[in-house]
Amino acid sequence: MHARLITESIYWVGAIDWDRRLFDDLIPLPDGTTYNAYLVRGAEKTALLDAVDPAMLDTLLARLSSAGIEKIDYVVSHHTEQDHSGGIPRILAQYPEAQVLASDKAKGLLTDHLGLSEDRLRVVQDGETIDLGGLTLEFIYFPWVHWPETMLTWLPERRVLFTCDLFGSHLATSDVLAHGDPRILPAAKRYYAEIMMPFRGFIEKNLDRVTALDPAMIAPSHGPVYDEPGLILAAYRDWVSGPPKSLVLLPYISMHGSTRILVDHFVDACARRNVGVEQINLVDADVGKLAVLMVDAATIVLGTPTVLGGPHPRVAYAALLANLLKPKARHLSVIGSMGWGGKAVEQLAAAVSSLKLELLPPVLCKGLPKPADIEAVEALAEAIAGKHAGL
Repeated sequence: MHARLITESIYWVGAIDWDRRLFDDLIPLPDGTTYNAYLVRGAEKTALLDAVDPAMLDTLLARLSSAGIEKIDYVVSHHTEQDHSGGIPRILAQYPEAQVLASDKAKGLLTDHLGLSEDRLRVVQDGETIDLGGLTLEFIYFPWVHWPETMLTWLPERRVLFTCDLFGSHLATSDVLAHGDPRILPAAKRYYAEIMMPFRGFIEKNLDRVTALDPAMIAPSHGPVYDEPGLILAAYRDWVSGPPKSLVLLPYISMHGSTRILVDHFVDACARRNVGVEQINLVDADVGKLAVLMVDAATIVLGTPTVLGGPHPRVAYAALLANLLKPKARHLSVIGSMGWGGKAVEQLAAAVSSLKLELLPPVLCKGLPKPADIEAVEALAEAIAGKHAGL
């Protein structure tokens, strides 16, 4: 477990979690993850940036030992959550002279979540700098990406930007540097969709601060370091600010086949109009894939049977997820079936109320779809094609 040199005076001392398959007991990790920590050694002082998940703290300590680190002057906490700062209490015990540097909003969170003593904490302000001796750490507040206390660190002498969760990817790999690995942008898009997308307004407002620095490397808290930052910066511009694509996202459930008949006719009707559709059966869906498709979709169509007068619970969950993730979608519709009646459409529309979507005419059939229901599906596909024409 040795420290890995990234560039002159900067070492990766993090941990690779090859086997973790669920994050926050919510987010699937098909490719594991990394908990990145970085060691910056100036001529006079040494700083540790982040402190890995507590479960892998021994790996961090072993890497520090391999680098011959006997003293740490500063521990930078970019973000309070345990996968970034959970190892700080033990680091402070191991290195009693170390002082934690964090944003003003982080002070209370670090004491609440990790039990840190205030006398070991020092608040640094937005734009404040720390001299390590020939190397400078400049702190950049980046609130609500994705917690209120989040900040980044800029090292101008090496043009390295440490970005915490921003630009991260859940990808376990032995390669510390990205080196154009084709897996990274898809993994970063998934990470953005699951974690960053609800805060895209805050990211958009502050992204120019990142690009203005013109970093030579971007070092996130998860996933490889970007040695070609232009790729991830361009991708984020598109994900955050670009218009949605001519794509329909169709999460659905079909209990007895009627909804599936409508789904099949709808997908075919869209295809004949050159409108792309991604349908996801929610019986065993990967919520990460569902989130990724929300990044680009201009329209969400929910396919549901009626259960006790409302939508199927798994379809309701998909709607709730969309409402929380806040994608760029512009239109919503519902297709499905019912036994005698219900309020599935009204309840699903209410479940995504924060998205301000235009509701297109829903199609709900009683029992098996009739010719009129198939005609209504065709009309819905035609309406969506018209809405997507300008994209």
